[in-house]
Amino acid sequence: MVSPPDQGQLVDVRQRRYVVTGVQKATLPGSPLIQGIQTAQHLVTLTSVEDDALGEELQVVWELEPGVYVHEKTELPKPTGFDAPERLDAFLDAVRWGAASSADIRTLQAPFRSGIDIEDYQLDPVVRAIQMPRVNLLIADDVGLGKTIEAGLVAQELIIRHRCRRILIVCPSALQIQWRDQMRDKFGLDFRIVDSALMKDLRRQRGIHVNPWIHFPRLITSIDFLKRDRPLRLFREVLPAEGESLYPRRFDLLIVDEAHNVAPSGSGQYAIDSQRTATIRLLVPHFEHKLFLTATPHNGYPESFTALLELLDAQRFARGVEPDRNQLQVVMVRRLKQEMQNWDGSPMFPGRKLEAIAVDYPQTERQAHAALKRYTELRTKGVDDNVEKYATEFVLKLLKKRLFSSPQAFLTTLTQHQESLSTARRRQTSSLSAKPTEGILRRQLEQVEEEFADDEVYEAATDESVGNTSRLFRVLTAEEQSLLKEMLNWAESASRQPDAKATQLLNWINETIRPNRQWSNERVIIFTEYRATQKWLYNLMASEGLVQGDRLMTLYGGMNSDDREAVKAAFQAHPDVSPVRILLATDAASEGLDLQNFCSRLIHYEIPWNPNRMEQRNGRVDRHGQRSTEVKIYHFVGKDYQEQATSGARPGDLEGDLEFLMRAALKVNTIREDLGKV
Repeated sequence: MVSPPDQGQLVDVRQRRYVVTGVQKATLPGSPLIQGIQTAQHLVTLTSVEDDALGEELQVVWELEPGVYVHEKTELPKPTGFDAPERLDAFLDAVRWGAASSADIRTLQAPFRSGIDIEDYQLDPVVRAIQMPRVNLLIADDVGLGKTIEAGLVAQELIIRHRCRRILIVCPSALQIQWRDQMRDKFGLDFRIVDSALMKDLRRQRGIHVNPWIHFPRLITSIDFLKRDRPLRLFREVLPAEGESLYPRRFDLLIVDEAHNVAPSGSGQYAIDSQRTATIRLLVPHFEHKLFLTATPHNGYPESFTALLELLDAQRFARGVEPDRNQLQVVMVRRLKQEMQNWDGSPMFPGRKLEAIAVDYPQTERQAHAALKRYTELRTKGVDDNVEKYATEFVLKLLKKRLFSSPQAFLTTLTQHQESLSTARRRQTSSLSAKPTEGILRRQLEQVEEEFADDEVYEAATDESVGNTSRLFRVLTAEEQSLLKEMLNWAESASRQPDAKATQLLNWINETIRPNRQWSNERVIIFTEYRATQKWLYNLMASEGLVQGDRLMTLYGGMNSDDREAVKAAFQAHPDVSPVRILLATDAASEGLDLQNFCSRLIHYEIPWNPNRMEQRNGRVDRHGQRSTEVKIYHFVGKDYQEQATSGARPGDLEGDLEFLMRAALKVNTIREDLGKV
């Protein structure tokens, strides 16, 4: 019988190699009796060191496990001959590189152990990380500079230095597979995705009481899965109980991708925690190191930005307090693409060219905009109650955004608004105590502003919020009823055919992507904010014959992961191999995806009020790996916009276009003041 090993020894069990991480004596029921004497038994905890299951844990009863083999601590390989000098030199290099300790801050190993073509600027975060006693970094590099690579380098370097073992990556659900594949292919790190399917498999294999958060040292999950009741309750079970010490911390490294999604909303005078924010706030005290990744850390509201910094490092920053510039430079890594240069001084990334597509809006569409403007003026005039004022502003702002998107999106929201108004009088017969306070209403509506990973959920939440807020409106006047009916009639008629903007889009496609009805090798991504607009555009393009032969594909939040990866692979493949030329995508697909291989054109079907969202869209093609010498970004603008602007037109004449541009400009200015770079 082989004697029990010591902690730290290498052993072979079940034809696989493990390292011993724990040994304890055990008395188990049903122990074998030899001549009436109970044998001593040891429960040995093992951790796999095999490449295909690195970190997987196993517990065995040592005396009952057949075929075990213990390697001596000082065991040397048996000499069977002489190696070539090159092999000996490689062995000595490996020994030297593997001798780095936590005190050595001069030698990096991760770049040499990774399968990546690294750029020199990507070494900055890992150099900073090994110099920090506790890693708290906000990697805010521009879209497409390789934040995933930088995070992988930091994680691998910390693992090599034995400063990190248990890692959790929190990202949007659409990016889980991409993170898993990149960590495996580029850094040799095996991660497992924690989702509903994994929880079912674990319960079937290990019992109903298994906890998915401790079954493997390296995990990936989505923020929207983690914030659910059951996953969050299971996570709480592995955290210290009330009154128990936080130290040593239960986990080592937390990586939050697209961290702007977990920042609390700051559209008011103070930042309001969303469910995502509350979930990350629960996690951060129990991680030794933290990496927040986002190309757009600032949404234009200082309250939200300082709250995000507080989540990252509560010792340096506090919510609502202007961050110290020196402290911000310590934790934030931010480089822009236009700053990046090759060794000879030439730009590292292709230039970005902005082009406007002029739209000649007919009188009927102008009348619809004028009707909404007049309706807005009437509804906001004389509103004294704060709750009704906030509800009114929310609904009217949403109607304006949906009208600028498409007649179909406008019709959907306007119909919900009208139906809610028609039932408002019956609901108002209930007691006044049923009316929500301004704070409660604000929290409900902030949930709609929170980024939804599923477009269908987002549309449902929007409809519900429009219904709830519309019921708080006062009774419509005769003029308001007339305006509402006029807008409904126009929306119903316009949604059945292409409007002026959609007509220009189809003309552009037929000129650039399908000249003379012959498909070229050019590709384009068309981004829209709303799923309703995406479906409407798809139907219009189908009637034009643009869907046949898989020429048109769609990406939206809530797609099956396999279908999403198939669309991405098809769009990234060479045009000779894949027939797809047009990709219709919603904002839920605008984060983290690489779509730049054979596409350098992108169209904003509408301008989002949040400039960060627009930059996230641009980053799908304007990123590292773009093969074209120029990236072209298109947006729509009224044909007479420039004529009116240069002729000294009154601001009211251009209110529709200018309001969006002014909101974006003010937010960009705030971001520039806080970050220094935009």
